Amino acid sequence: MQRDTRQRKAIRRALVDAGHPLSPQELHDAASEDVPGLGIATVYRNLKALGEAGFLETVELPGEPPRYEVAGKGHHHHFHCRSCDRVFEVDGCPGNLDRITPPGFRLEDHEFVLYGRCESCAA
Repeated sequence: MQRDTRQRKAIRRALVDAGHPLSPQELHDAASEDVPGLGIATVYRNLKALGEAGFLETVELPGEPPRYEVAGKGHHHHFHCRSCDRVFEVDGCPGNLDRITPPGFRLEDHEFVLYGRCESCAA
């Protein structure tokens, strides 16, 4: 990975502090508090570099642009708030999915996304 710039440190800190997946714009907004004048193109370049370095993972939700979270969290799922559009991590898993896998198929991976309103929006 390239050198550790102020911008990269701010982006990493924003990802760690958030504790949930962030969009590039959310990352830009959070990191701009530490580095005023941070450009969105710089955020995208750093997302690419941090992904290549194994620091972050891409979170793909159906019909949504990608979001990013710190790598190495282990198996988990996500909750997408339909009001504020934020994505949160959900610990746990429904478990053995062999019972719903079609006969003769071999399940290799899965992803569940829960949809609704987050605690703030539901209030």
